[in-house]
Amino acid sequence: MRHAICNEAFQGWSFADAAKFVRSIGYQGLEIAPFTLAETPAAITPSERAEYRRILASEGLQFVGLHWLMVSPKGLHVTTPDNALRERSWRHIRDLIDLCADLGPGGVMVFGSPQQRSTVDGSTVAEATARYVDGLASVASQAAERGVTILVEALPANQSNVVTSLAAAAAIVEQIGSPAIQTMFDTHNAVDETEPHAALIEKYFSIIRHVHVNETDGKHCGMGDYDFKPVLSTLRRLDYKGWVSLEAFDFSFGAERIARDSYDYLNRQL
Repeated sequence: MRHAICNEAFQGWSFADAAKFVRSIGYQGLEIAPFTLAETPAAITPSERAEYRRILASEGLQFVGLHWLMVSPKGLHVTTPDNALRERSWRHIRDLIDLCADLGPGGVMVFGSPQQRSTVDGSTVAEATARYVDGLASVASQAAERGVTILVEALPANQSNVVTSLAAAAAIVEQIGSPAIQTMFDTHNAVDETEPHAALIEKYFSIIRHVHVNETDGKHCGMGDYDFKPVLSTLRRLDYKGWVSLEAFDFSFGAERIARDSYDYLNRQL
């Protein structure tokens, strides 16, 4: 298991300063929210991409991948019945595949984006899910060619009504049948699951390519009562080689404390 942290906690920091601090704590990887780099990620120039990659390498950090894929530009939606908007939205995903590949090898794209995939304009859940699957299938070959893995993230019902369980995410992975479309596990977003989280990881381990850790209220690890030990011990027993990446949603504690506390807490649990 390798420790990573998501970079949006460091808003207001330069990319270089955030990378230096993260590595000084002991993290090995940095996961990036594209909106922290540019309002329109496709507009990030080749030289800027190369510079981000150089900074990571200079600090001894690995690029983990992208998440919060559709925060910007505003107004996109991948399951809308509006064909033109849906096509523009999947074009954005294609652009992110290229960005992900340019920032480093073997990157993942965590596809949560609840507001941009939930049902709209009278669509049923089945119709929206079908459009989501079609869109994923349409970008799978590009992702495979560029060495990027797109991860279908299950979300709780209070965030989205499209893909609300790991079982549903796994069914999509099986339906598409591409190694470039897999899934992941998030302790915060698994609150509606009815099986123990460790059992879910065991059941779907063959297609889990990434793990997000956080408390169920969105705070960083150790600030709540989530029991990380069963999850971490199951990952260790199954010889998980991927990233355990901190994705906090409550930044009120400050980036330094969030990074230090979580890293120390998770290592104690391990």
